[in-house]
Amino acid sequence: MNGRDLVRSVRAVASVGAAQGVRTVRAAWRRRRADATGLPARGAERARVPGPVEDVEPGPGGGVVRFSRSELRILVAVNGAVFWGWDGAGPEPSYALAGRCPEPDPRAVLEPDKDGGWRVVAERVTVVVSRHGAVEVRTPGGVTLRRDLPPRWWEPVGGGGPARWLQRSEVGADARFFGLGGRASGPRLPDGTYRLWNSDPGHAFAPGNDPLYITMPVQLVVSDGGTHLAFHDSSWDGTVTLREGEEGEGSGHDRAGTSELRMDGGPLRCWVTVGTPARVLLAWASLTGAPALPPAWALGHHHARWGFGGEQEVRRIVAGYLEHGLPLDAVHLDIDHLDAHQVFTVDQDRFPKLPVLAEELRREGIRLVSIVGPGVKVLPGRAVYDSGAAEGAFVRGASGEVVEGVSWPGEVVFPDFTHARVRGWWGALYEERLAQGFSGFWHDMNEPTSFTAFGESTLPRSARHSLEGRGGDHREAHNVYALCMARAGFEGLRKLAPEERPFLLSRSGWAGMQRYGGTWSGDVATGWPGLRASLALVMGLGLCGVPYSGPDVGGFDGDPSPELYLRWFQLGAYLPLFRTHASLRAGRREPWEFGGEVLEHARVALVERRRLLPYFLTLAHLARRTGAPYVRPLWWGTPEERSLRDCEDAFLLGDSLLVAPVLDPGVGRRAVRLPRGRWYDVATGQAYEGPGQVLVDAPLSRIPVFARAGAVLPVRGEDGGLELEVWAPARGRAGGGLVVPDGGEGWEEPEIERYSARWRGSRVVVEREGEGGGGAPPYPVRVRGTGGS
Repeated sequence: MNGRDLVRSVRAVASVGAAQGVRTVRAAWRRRRADATGLPARGAERARVPGPVEDVEPGPGGGVVRFSRSELRILVAVNGAVFWGWDGAGPEPSYALAGRCPEPDPRAVLEPDKDGGWRVVAERVTVVVSRHGAVEVRTPGGVTLRRDLPPRWWEPVGGGGPARWLQRSEVGADARFFGLGGRASGPRLPDGTYRLWNSDPGHAFAPGNDPLYITMPVQLVVSDGGTHLAFHDSSWDGTVTLREGEEGEGSGHDRAGTSELRMDGGPLRCWVTVGTPARVLLAWASLTGAPALPPAWALGHHHARWGFGGEQEVRRIVAGYLEHGLPLDAVHLDIDHLDAHQVFTVDQDRFPKLPVLAEELRREGIRLVSIVGPGVKVLPGRAVYDSGAAEGAFVRGASGEVVEGVSWPGEVVFPDFTHARVRGWWGALYEERLAQGFSGFWHDMNEPTSFTAFGESTLPRSARHSLEGRGGDHREAHNVYALCMARAGFEGLRKLAPEERPFLLSRSGWAGMQRYGGTWSGDVATGWPGLRASLALVMGLGLCGVPYSGPDVGGFDGDPSPELYLRWFQLGAYLPLFRTHASLRAGRREPWEFGGEVLEHARVALVERRRLLPYFLTLAHLARRTGAPYVRPLWWGTPEERSLRDCEDAFLLGDSLLVAPVLDPGVGRRAVRLPRGRWYDVATGQAYEGPGQVLVDAPLSRIPVFARAGAVLPVRGEDGGLELEVWAPARGRAGGGLVVPDGGEGWEEPEIERYSARWRGSRVVVEREGEGGGGAPPYPVRVRGTGGS
């Protein structure tokens, strides 16, 4: 043991107690020994590049270009997405794709290009391959959006492991990078290196911490030439180094932006979608799957805490919400409601009548949500462990022994969710949770995390996984472990409660995780930087195709000041997942704990969230059908407006609202950058013209929110029914909006209702559009912003 490991071991014992500390020390050494004996030594390596082109084989949607030392397969799909794979790599198998690879575009043809290269021309994109293996993606107008230089591989001499590879790419000098999963430094990604390895930081995080729980090799790039998304479909460990370009004084003096992707293994294959941001995310959703539709109650307010203590504490908090007239839709129970922290159990001393409590809450319109972790305590005689052992469900090491780790229950084993049979076994276990009265679930610790005194806090990289029968180790399975766990839970709930839409959050995940539910921030640090990171995470994940997420309001640790708590609460009221949550050792998070002034202002935010629920439900349905996130950067509709690409302190909520949260202390007024068009301050009704920047009041009682002129928003009326809030369009212009009336929990696909708003004389007239022509809306209409007309 070296000195550093010895110090970490002593600290581990001191920080978590003797018994658990000793377990983490043993786990660290077990992991080190397992990898020392179970992973092949790399040894000498041989570098390789594609070499010159030698032959081509045209095929549907593209074809194969053969080089002297590799081959490149190109496919343009009918949805406009472009795929290419090196060394014979095809689109499948893939954990990211929702189903089969989309059909090739029959009109796309591989044809000769100048200088000995080849190209594929399609309706929305042109792909050009140079004679040495560079791949360019161009718009139909000939603008180059991305240029991948010829890749490089490093292969172990004589075998003994996968090839490492490097892909360098160039983008426009004006381009901005977004995405890569959940990054606290975003949403625009600054220059730097980002790791692609899902990680529990082990402490509350702030903007400087990376990586976090969800990493994805997904880049969304915005430039003057257009928007594109690039996804390198390999789940192995890797890094992405980004560097923005620079524009020179004259022509030819620009420096391109660059992306350098290094992966420790896996196929070198890439998907690219191009177009407007909306078209790019639509194509991405068609590849990776439509986002799951949360039940209506999940779009309300959630209250969570690690350390409720028992049934009476839950009742006390719920009573507080009711007494203070504060809307509440869900209560989340953390690991302290479990029997000794064991998954799929209940502490009968603290929660002796959990189904009764759940039924009481449901009568008040409040649902119970249970935490679920992957670690199963090694305890023969307990049903979950015994049934899993009988199924052969648990991950094994290279020599065949079951891999043991450490989590909250103590010594645990981990199901291999990359096996269909194991997913089926696990999904059936949720029957116990449903019988206890739970309506939703949040998956925690599923990076997966295994506590260790030193080294990586996860499974040994040599641990074996099924990988759908292909076989492999944790180096390939790690990043998709949580995705497969979410699939197991989602599919199990579909079978156990087929009439209800599952509610499922997953702390970790990968490309395609939106098919099964959403996520939350994880343990974001209490402080103003943590508040700013909360918004960055939600916006960045939305641009990776995960539209439903939100932070721990107030931060996971510490004691937020009344001002910080309120500003976090006001932001959360406009995010898809609106959940307060805190650590066992953190301060309270109930609004009335912060004084009368904060309580009144928090009530305003909660009431406004309840009023906007029909709008959030509409955004949820639109996300499912189009892939568009609820929370969008200001440049979403106008990516050509350069000044908006760098704006990180405001966002669009759908097409109709612009939200400008307060992210710094002591702020009573703030500058807000507006996209083009007319915008109304919803508090004062004052109209502003964009593009441009305005200075508006941001008192402690509210954050600035603007409505787009002409917007038609579905809101909840005073009688609880749906009504239309219409913001007057500018004179001579028309507006409109979409409404999706939702039943709440079932699988019905309501019709999208379209409404127009226009001036007719001195009145704003709102009509429902349809095949039979305009008609009166079936809901009450309230017009705002008419200036007295």
